[in-house]
Amino acid sequence: MPNPFVIDKILQGDCNVILKTSPVDWQQLKYSKILITGGTGYYGKWFLSSFLYINEYLKLNARLYVVSRFPNAFLSKYPYFQHQNALTFVKGDVRDFDFPKGNFDYVIHAATEVATTQEKDAPQEMLAVSEKGTQHVLNFAKGSGVKRLLLTSSGAVYGPQPHELKLMPETYGLMPVTVYGKAKQLSEDICSASGVNCSIARCYASVGPWLGLNIQYAVGNFILNLLRNEPITIKSDGRPWRSYFYTADLISWLWTILINGRANEAYNVGSENAVSIAELARIISNYSNVGHPIGIQILGKSDGAPAPVYVPDTSKAQQELGLKQNYSLQNSIAKSIDWHRNHLENQG
Repeated sequence: MPNPFVIDKILQGDCNVILKTSPVDWQQLKYSKILITGGTGYYGKWFLSSFLYINEYLKLNARLYVVSRFPNAFLSKYPYFQHQNALTFVKGDVRDFDFPKGNFDYVIHAATEVATTQEKDAPQEMLAVSEKGTQHVLNFAKGSGVKRLLLTSSGAVYGPQPHELKLMPETYGLMPVTVYGKAKQLSEDICSASGVNCSIARCYASVGPWLGLNIQYAVGNFILNLLRNEPITIKSDGRPWRSYFYTADLISWLWTILINGRANEAYNVGSENAVSIAELARIISNYSNVGHPIGIQILGKSDGAPAPVYVPDTSKAQQELGLKQNYSLQNSIAKSIDWHRNHLENQG
């Protein structure tokens, strides 16, 4: 019987769902060498976990090379990734890491910086990292014979979603207004012009294990409020519409786009099931462990303008690649809260 990589029961179940429901032939990864940037971040830890689980379960004998500026610090904080023969850490910055030798089959370029402090205080640095990092990764791909590269981009490349447009399709023009969105568009443009076989995933909001709870994501902030048994604080007026994709679904879609996605095609990745920020807070508040829902504070006031919307049209990925959503919003929230209650590293 297989003895797959396991961190905890929730992630074991999620990795098994990724293995069993992804519409791909995992044997395409057999004996492959894969390089990932951003492999120690939120998406990265999911990639590492699902790779180790699937690689061991199916005996693929694949190897994953993880670019990291501080691999020792990462492995010290997350010791379950230590002593994994299928993982090799490449110490260095995404802009200038030394290329590992030999031929490679796949690249996952998921290095990104979404910190609001950098958006505000160092926008040119964000753009420079995106440009130089993407170009360096592409130079590696060209020199090592990579047959497919996945770029994780963002729905931020579209700019503000018109209020009359309930779902944002890939055919909508790219008009980013944030520095982060502009950095992602820059990476997309560089990839498309490179001649490398690149597929692009434009990711929307997600929720799940390893999501940072004390950064700029409302869903993470609300879960942190819940864990602290304090009122949920909504900084906006509560009307904006968002959707939330459970991270196991997101990673399943990303693996599928890497393996089966068409060259120079972009695919939206996210949930089409929209919910207002206020309703999201109400759902999370009901998972209180103090015997009653915790309170909700709405700090913002409506200016009378239509409520902002940020929800993808994912029909392209569903129709072309056979992808689907496996987790409901309620299930996603419940699993995320359960996991974070038992893992303290993101609750500070």
